[in-house]
Amino acid sequence: MELSARTELRRSLVMTCVACGLAAAHPAPAQQGYPNRPIRFVVPSATGGSNDISARLFGQKLSEAFGQQVVIDNRAGAGSIIGTDLVAKSSPDGYTLLVQSSEITIITALHKKLPFDTVKDLAPVTLLATFPLLLVVHPGVEAKSVKELIALAKAKPGQLRYASNGNGTISHASAEMFKSMTGINLVHVPYKGAAPALTSILGGETAMGFYTTSATLQHIKAGRFRGLATSGEKRVASLPDLPTFAEAGLPGFVDARTWAGVFVRAGTPQPIIARLHSELTRIIRLPDVRERFVTYDWEAVGNTPEEFASSVRKEIATWTKVIREANIRAD
Repeated sequence: MELSARTELRRSLVMTCVACGLAAAHPAPAQQGYPNRPIRFVVPSATGGSNDISARLFGQKLSEAFGQQVVIDNRAGAGSIIGTDLVAKSSPDGYTLLVQSSEITIITALHKKLPFDTVKDLAPVTLLATFPLLLVVHPGVEAKSVKELIALAKAKPGQLRYASNGNGTISHASAEMFKSMTGINLVHVPYKGAAPALTSILGGETAMGFYTTSATLQHIKAGRFRGLATSGEKRVASLPDLPTFAEAGLPGFVDARTWAGVFVRAGTPQPIIARLHSELTRIIRLPDVRERFVTYDWEAVGNTPEEFASSVRKEIATWTKVIREANIRAD
């Protein structure tokens, strides 16, 4: 009996080790149960912006699909670094998602040291949508086209001022790209956010700026702004008479855009990333979501994680070149 008991004990230990080995090699059961608790959507900016709108739209749809609450967590600050760092240091389990914009590629190009590595610490899931930027000017500016604005700036070097949301933001980097491509001299006036920057253009304190349709449409239609061009690949539906930069003679300016995309912490299991990608791209195709996109002049994307990662790396290289040539420095 004693020998039999020892044999049975050894068999039990062997089976336990085998079971543990299988569990480690095949964590699928836990992943198949994903998600089984609330998901957090971290938005590294204040409420009301394009990323916040995206997070709330997709968060609601994900909650319906998963049967779990999706909590929107706005973590604004430091040019989106604070919220992004929170996700970069979160558990790689798919329960903390980041909704970021092109700001992430700009801050990566701008800062020599960040508390996270954009490429190594974050795993792209999919690009939800792109938003073209509009070049708008105060109606008092004597230019009714991009060509006329360039001519005016060359005739008055250093006299035209442009507003931005702050140093290193998309509105700043886009204007510097415009300067580099056209060879003109504009004066940068940074503000703490879009609201005061737009107010400065409305009041004539600054002459121009680069902003999204959602931020400028009502002012353009009311005659308080004059739109000159859009950075999208095609004209925006809400302003069909507004030419693209390509039509205005600057085809390369299509890269000056902003977007909303979803990331998770690097190391998140591939089946979870695949599940999130599948649901997010399904949501993009929903008729009511498409209608919302049209309302905002957003261009739906829904690419693969690999394609999204490639576009992020390409954009970092683009902004690194612009920032170096313009000698832009972090605040």
